[in-house]
Amino acid sequence: MQLGVVFPQTELGADPTVVRDYVQAVEGMGFSHLAIYDHVLGADPANRPGWRGPYTHRSLFHEPFVLFGYLAGLTQRLELVTSIIILPQRQTVLVAKQAAEVDVLARGRFRLGVGIGWNQVEYEALGEDFHTRGRRMEEQMAVLRALWTQEVVTFQGRWHHITEAGLNPLPVQRPIPIWMGGGAEPVLQRIGRLADGWFPQIRPDDNAKAALERLRSYAREAGRDPASIGIEARGNAATGTPEDWARHFAAWRDLGATHLSVNTMGGGFTSPDQHVAALRQYKETVR
Repeated sequence: MQLGVVFPQTELGADPTVVRDYVQAVEGMGFSHLAIYDHVLGADPANRPGWRGPYTHRSLFHEPFVLFGYLAGLTQRLELVTSIIILPQRQTVLVAKQAAEVDVLARGRFRLGVGIGWNQVEYEALGEDFHTRGRRMEEQMAVLRALWTQEVVTFQGRWHHITEAGLNPLPVQRPIPIWMGGGAEPVLQRIGRLADGWFPQIRPDDNAKAALERLRSYAREAGRDPASIGIEARGNAATGTPEDWARHFAAWRDLGATHLSVNTMGGGFTSPDQHVAALRQYKETVR
């Protein structure tokens, strides 16, 4: 099971030197990948009674593709992972171009995680339809893969129309792996049919085991090998004890997870060094 980290962007700040030092420390400790969250806008909850979103306009989010362009030149081995990009609120062809560029600059060290998101405020501001986001994402995935594998593409879908056009440069990986987040049953069905992997945001218990069994069943129904679908779980070095971390890690390993990313946000850490120290302790514990 490959062990990576969740980039603590809401707590790390905007200083590019700090970002560089943190990421190079992560790579130096032997972590395999760096996962990053995506939000273009944060909503001001002041005039939104009942707002329940976990993030607001005060939450700092780096733009993933721009950040990964920066990090591609500062790292040698670390896989760069969006976990996840809110794909239906973005223009598909532009995402294809940005992802291909990151993959080129990182020499094939890029994985695109996508999801439908929850924040209607962002969809409104970006001019995309919140209510068709799941259906559109399926078509978006087909468009992305066509653009990443063909020099010239013609595509006529419900939402996308491309006539004899293509990307240059094409990515190193053809196609770039597309993983998906989310846990609703339609999402599991979509992953079983279409995705290269899943980011489950659940505990490694009987419910997770049942969800994985259903996912693998959907893959078999689609004529796919369930073993070809990666599973990336989440660990948390900001809460619990080392014994808790070891049990959680072992439980996901036993369920067949292929990757696990360690989160350090929410632990009250006040410096990058504290985030790095927590990651070091977690890695030493589970290994």
